[in-house]
Amino acid sequence: MGVVRGVIFDESALLAEASDDKNASLLRPGAESLLHMLFLSRIHLGISYGMDLPESKVSHLKRMESLYSLDFFITNDPECEIMPSWGDIDGSIVYLVSNKKGVLPKLSNYSRLVVFLNVGGESSCGTPDTLQIEKLEELILTMCRLNKRSIGLNAVTVGYKMKPSRVEDFAKRGAFPLCPTQNGLMFMPLISDLPLSYQLNEVDIVLHKATDEILSIEKDNITFTQSMLELRKYLEDHKDCCVIDPLNNIYPLLDRLEIQNILLGLVELNAEGSCTIRGPHFLNVDNFDDLNFATELTKAKLSFPCMVKPKVACGVSNAHKMAIIFRVDDLKNLHVPLPAIIQEYVDHSSILYKFYVLGEKVFYAVKKSIPNADVLMKPSDGGDLKPLEFDSLKSLPTGNNVQHSGVSNSSSTTNESIDLKLVTDAASWLRRRLQLTIFGFDVVIQEQTHDHVIVDINYLPSFKEVPDDIAIPAFWEAIRSKFDSSSSK
Repeated sequence: MGVVRGVIFDESALLAEASDDKNASLLRPGAESLLHMLFLSRIHLGISYGMDLPESKVSHLKRMESLYSLDFFITNDPECEIMPSWGDIDGSIVYLVSNKKGVLPKLSNYSRLVVFLNVGGESSCGTPDTLQIEKLEELILTMCRLNKRSIGLNAVTVGYKMKPSRVEDFAKRGAFPLCPTQNGLMFMPLISDLPLSYQLNEVDIVLHKATDEILSIEKDNITFTQSMLELRKYLEDHKDCCVIDPLNNIYPLLDRLEIQNILLGLVELNAEGSCTIRGPHFLNVDNFDDLNFATELTKAKLSFPCMVKPKVACGVSNAHKMAIIFRVDDLKNLHVPLPAIIQEYVDHSSILYKFYVLGEKVFYAVKKSIPNADVLMKPSDGGDLKPLEFDSLKSLPTGNNVQHSGVSNSSSTTNESIDLKLVTDAASWLRRRLQLTIFGFDVVIQEQTHDHVIVDINYLPSFKEVPDDIAIPAFWEAIRSKFDSSSSK
């Protein structure tokens, strides 16, 4: 058998059994989400049904035709044989049918595998080309197992766990294929409907976005979802399991104070007579009322305006509630959660450089950003100057629109003053310091001093500003390199 590149669902495997509940779904639980995932993975999809199937059920099945580019086959029509119409598929085809199906549809000799959905735990008469699964959700795991058997030792199964919207974003861009990539990666979602240990037995490397699974952070105590706790326990018990990346390596990025302290180490990259790269000046604040501003600001090299950010950097709803303040009194009734970081506001001509580190490769994008201080300090309504409070994930004051992307060693950029070698050296330094495989950081260039200031670092960013045909292969290469490096130790 070759790699599985097509799946045909018999209607017996997709449609739920008859129910007296008029509001009950006609599809089995998990059927539509499975179709959606297979569709995003570029798997050829088809549905077969008999000529005696009621029109209402046929209509329900055909409702999905435009959504998932499905082909339809009538199984007991002597003029409709299934496989010849898919004869150009370079690989194997899985045919999924309920074990309660009375008669199998007519199949050609084209390479295929019949998988029975074992409804009710009843056994089926097996053949060499027959497998059984208990739930629809097991199909993707089964396909990965078959593909791994087909392509041999070079195959690497990546089990990934992140929130559905993030999975959707990556999958739409072709980042999570079920069929092996050119370097042998297959991506399998870790789902809550199956035991985690059962799924991880098939996985060679775990890719996760742990910050999607945080419920709360209280005094450095992180509370994860139950499924993430199970994954953490598994990784603790299986030290040899390759993971991108270990939770201990990610924890520093959950705390803006830790990030700021890490960035202090950038000083070792700076040489006399060249550009300086650094983090912003900052001050840690536990209580606004007790702050002796005149003294503490001077010590921290801070002056107005300033940014105020929660100490918690991500994972909770209020981690992105920020403010720009212009005077001491602005701290009264400020809605930024405490403890907080008061951070230098850097005039940077409204240009933000977003850098993405994928293994040893570095990419960048240039985006519009918050205006300089002199713009912010002129209220548009002509009234009193007030603190600017905002959620950085939703909206923020912006300057002129700038959009550009490229590779870090490219000679073309919208701002010739950026020192790409310096920032790429900083990326390598951060990769070694943080011991992370995939992360991002934001850089602004301070007017007058020309300092390159890293204002934020984040784990496993979407890097969607970089063209997919460049970023996705680099993403796969970073994962494969991490696995190969881990396996050689």
